[in-house]
Amino acid sequence: MTRRSLLFALLVVGLAAAIELAMGRHPICTCGTIELWVGERDSPKTSQMLSDWYSLSHVVHGLLFYAALAIAARRWPLEWRFVAAVLVESCWEVLENTPQVIERYRSTTAASGYTGDSVINSVSDILMMVVGFALARKLPVWGAVLLLLVLEIVPLVVIRDNLTLNIWSLVAPSKALQAWQAAG
Repeated sequence: MTRRSLLFALLVVGLAAAIELAMGRHPICTCGTIELWVGERDSPKTSQMLSDWYSLSHVVHGLLFYAALAIAARRWPLEWRFVAAVLVESCWEVLENTPQVIERYRSTTAASGYTGDSVINSVSDILMMVVGFALARKLPVWGAVLLLLVLEIVPLVVIRDNLTLNIWSLVAPSKALQAWQAAG
């Protein structure tokens, strides 16, 4: 990692945080605390603290971004593929916290009480993607695929939600899926 690419990645994360603050997002949970982990899917603290079950999906983002950029941008130096992944994840965090996307989540996914992320949670989600990207770089392909499967299956079993179901629900909402998720 060059100093220049690391600085650029940090600037992108800082810009995403600044945009979210300008959009009116709370810097931390309105409860006034910062916790490491929230283990409940439907807690008012979910998406407000440093990590929760949905943080695992951001690690999956990193695994997938690493693979996609290794294919699509194979001639780019690794550090600029990393910056691209940080840029995409940061843009997603800003977009995810717009009123339109928050309402879409509330109406089509298991996150019926979702009010958006705190800024600290968004920054943590970006860092979770960085963890996934770094793991994908170090693990053999089979290890990265196994990790991805575990990170999708465990939340599916524990909270009846994961990245795959979130995408499915956002793109093609299903009342049957929502009912199954609500039953858990």
